[in-house]
Amino acid sequence: MTKGGMETVEVFTSEGKGRALKAVKEFLSGEVIFAEPAYAAVVFDSLTHLICHTCFKRQEKLHRCGQCKFAHYCDRTCQRGAWLNHKNECSAIKKHGKAPNENIRLAARIMWRIEREGGGLTEGSLVSIDDLQNHVENFGEEEKKELRADVESFIEFWPPQSQQFGMQYISHIFGVINCNGFTLSDQRGLQAVGVGVFPNLCLVNHDCWPNCTVIFNNGNHEAVRSMFHTQMRIELRALGKISPGEELTVSYIDFLNVSEDRRKQLKKQYYFDCTCEHCQKKIKDDLMLAVKEGEHKPSQDMVKEVIQFSKDTLEKINKARSEGVYHEVVKLCRECLKKQEPVLGDTNIYLLRILSIVSEVLSYLQMFEEAADHAKRMVDGYMYIYHPNNAQLGMAMMRAGVTHWHAGLIEIGHGMICKAYAILLVTHGPTHPITKDLEVMRVQTEMELRMFQQNEFMYYKMREAALSNQKVQVMPEPSTEASQDLFVKKQ
Repeated sequence: MTKGGMETVEVFTSEGKGRALKAVKEFLSGEVIFAEPAYAAVVFDSLTHLICHTCFKRQEKLHRCGQCKFAHYCDRTCQRGAWLNHKNECSAIKKHGKAPNENIRLAARIMWRIEREGGGLTEGSLVSIDDLQNHVENFGEEEKKELRADVESFIEFWPPQSQQFGMQYISHIFGVINCNGFTLSDQRGLQAVGVGVFPNLCLVNHDCWPNCTVIFNNGNHEAVRSMFHTQMRIELRALGKISPGEELTVSYIDFLNVSEDRRKQLKKQYYFDCTCEHCQKKIKDDLMLAVKEGEHKPSQDMVKEVIQFSKDTLEKINKARSEGVYHEVVKLCRECLKKQEPVLGDTNIYLLRILSIVSEVLSYLQMFEEAADHAKRMVDGYMYIYHPNNAQLGMAMMRAGVTHWHAGLIEIGHGMICKAYAILLVTHGPTHPITKDLEVMRVQTEMELRMFQQNEFMYYKMREAALSNQKVQVMPEPSTEASQDLFVKKQ
């Protein structure tokens, strides 16, 4: 069964998985298999005044809805585009006195759309909201308690003049959100800013080593003529060659965990047992748990001690990061690295996690030379573990390249930026804002590298003069979030 814009894929029953999507035609690396606008989407509670409620872009100045005083938009174009979805919400927020939490707001937007269009198939959809899995029967006691609280809050917020739904149906919608809510990011891909439901995407099954990736595209409303505007959407992109009839898969979670931990996470969060080849054969587990080899190979007891020390330190680091005490984060990382380096191998995930944190925080503190050293070790390790076209690898390579540029290490920095650009062309495409930014950096560092190769002394003199005439460029504040999973799980 296919509908508008979805002619390149087909629904089928995958053995052991249930419903799935397969390719109808051949796709090459980087091709968009399908794009899908959100059925409904909302900004996270903590960012409602910082993020546009239509395109989910972060902007310095936003227009506030004059009626409810809650919704914010880039401009009148975004505000007009949002009215169909915001109209009922606006009225309900005014009557309720305040906006409810993001879960309630998303459920309400879904229900208002069902009220307008019915619960069946919508244009371009292969599956209806009614037919999506909710996994309510798999909920534990704590999840059931949260579900009851959400349903009660929803009923309090839901206007009496709107179509009334039964408790079972409301629970179904919250179950769908719980296991199918997709993480939306800002235009730079640096922060998770909201959650949306994309029915067709829900048909794409998980694989720890997938053949596709999903990227959120905020769309473009900046063109003078509206005919050139593009819609906020997700894009399913091929990571390599995909043959007709091949199942399409994405990874719901970050690959940077051993197979046993990934399986536990998937079971807890998405209620299924992963049977992918990488989990069954424990592929790359040996690299992720690597220890030093040779004459001074550490004992098993020493390895256990260092890994436990790393876990304890990561908890302390998370606390310090959440409080913004970044010098304490650096101190903890340095202490941990001192313990890890004689024991853990270069691809060990506990070493890589510390290297990732310390390189990011040191860059923010403008200690670029030390940050560059750690960033290089991190991406060198990642390249052994991640799929060569993994978006996380591309973003990490980009950050490492920029850090090397700040440190004045132009040759290595340019090489990393070129590698990142090649990856993101596949995962994000040439028109995505991140890829466009990276292309500008690639051209700039290429020019600087030529200058450096012609006259190294002159290059540093000109660089010093240029930087002295500019404001100090502060790197983005380190995120307190772990690597984003594909779908949002209510905490």
